[in-house]
Amino acid sequence: MRKIFFLIIFFYILVLFQTSFLIYFPFGWQFDWIIILISIIFINLLERPKNYLGYLSAIIGGFFLDIFSKNFIGFHILILMSFTIFIKFILKKYISLPIWRNILETKK
Repeated sequence: MRKIFFLIIFFYILVLFQTSFLIYFPFGWQFDWIIILISIIFINLLERPKNYLGYLSAIIGGFFLDIFSKNFIGFHILILMSFTIFIKFILKKYISLPIWRNILETKK
């Protein structure tokens, strides 16, 4: 429950920073959701492949992006969920990061 609350606060602050501060820079209008995308990629890379925190972060981040954008609700959620599913698929099938082995060995 604390992780969900932290994700909600984290993505809300990121979207507010992105929509209120970064629009004044020349690159702000081109990359209006790149910060959220990078944070979701990092969350998915650093968690275990079988956990669902990456999916939840994609839903929460996409929801906040949808609220603050002109597009219909669900547009950014679909994009971020597709990135998350792709990352999870690649990590499960082809990549074994050493951070997961270290975490699993310390829990035994």
